[in-house]
Amino acid sequence: MPRAKYNFSAGPAVLPDEVLLEASRGVVEISNSGMSILCVSHRGGAYEALHQEATANLRELLAIPEEFAVLLLQGGASTQFALVPMNLAQGKPVDYALSGQWAQAALVEAEKVAKPRVVADSGKVRPARMPFPGEMKLSSDAAYVHLTSNETIDGTRWVEFPQSPVPLVADMSSDIMSRPIPWSQFGLVYAGAQKNLGPAGVTVVVIRKDLAAQAPASLPTMLRYQTHVEKESLYNTPPCFSIYVLALVTRWVKKMGGIAGVSALNESKAKKLYAAIDRTGFYRGTADKNFRSLMNVTFRLPTPELEEKFAKESSAIGLSGLKGHRSVGGIRASIYNAMPEAGVDALVSFMEDFEKRQG
Repeated sequence: MPRAKYNFSAGPAVLPDEVLLEASRGVVEISNSGMSILCVSHRGGAYEALHQEATANLRELLAIPEEFAVLLLQGGASTQFALVPMNLAQGKPVDYALSGQWAQAALVEAEKVAKPRVVADSGKVRPARMPFPGEMKLSSDAAYVHLTSNETIDGTRWVEFPQSPVPLVADMSSDIMSRPIPWSQFGLVYAGAQKNLGPAGVTVVVIRKDLAAQAPASLPTMLRYQTHVEKESLYNTPPCFSIYVLALVTRWVKKMGGIAGVSALNESKAKKLYAAIDRTGFYRGTADKNFRSLMNVTFRLPTPELEEKFAKESSAIGLSGLKGHRSVGGIRASIYNAMPEAGVDALVSFMEDFEKRQG
């Protein structure tokens, strides 16, 4: 498959070439059914097999214990910002660790339906970082502690998750499937698909079954996790195409050697890119080195004018989506699982050439 561009966008993000090719065939016909994936019934055998495969592969790849349910829902992570406290708070305080704009967005929604407390706040610290363990003010009276595992805008991540007396809940939209998850620490993990799992449209929620069962019966049916646990995410028509592509992506991850394989590749890509940033001082990383993301690499150039020139010239040669988030500026290279190492090599080569010409 000839590649015209490398997509460094934060999301919707790059998908593996073989997944795109197979998905394009599925739009015409799936599983010798004579029907497009866009038209088959979600109650039919062709789709049900894919639905079950997607769920089973997620469970296998992420080593999800049996006491957790795997849900394939709609509405994106932004909907989960409200559904989590609606289902889990049960009148108790809920604790939030603030680390950037996405953690803040989750808190804003929680304030509408529960009584959140801020237990740590590093959101405005520069260089950007996650809270230090000693900054976390955790207590056993909370229903859960919410955190954002990877902040796409600032390019930071939790390298190690905090020890908590109550279950952790995490928005893992931008680094799920990139590293192992210590399930013994978590009660719920959620992730929009459009970074590492597939196209936008499906949201993966992994929740301890006992927590799902405790949600108030007064919640509207579609807003209760227990509804989707009992119906295996088929209570209503699911986003069939997005789940189909999710199944294809999980097949690809298995071929890559599972989480261990993609994790090693991600480490290699990030090491190359951060080395290029740190080499001379012309580029300046914006994240604390102890908390640097392996998914979203953020950096600045000496002037905003040079950053604009960098983004324009890189786009012209097929390095797409490098302009930083509008709220912070700078440059951001998102190198999710499906970004090939050749894409990072091309970016590093451009960076070296640009510095020679402009430095």
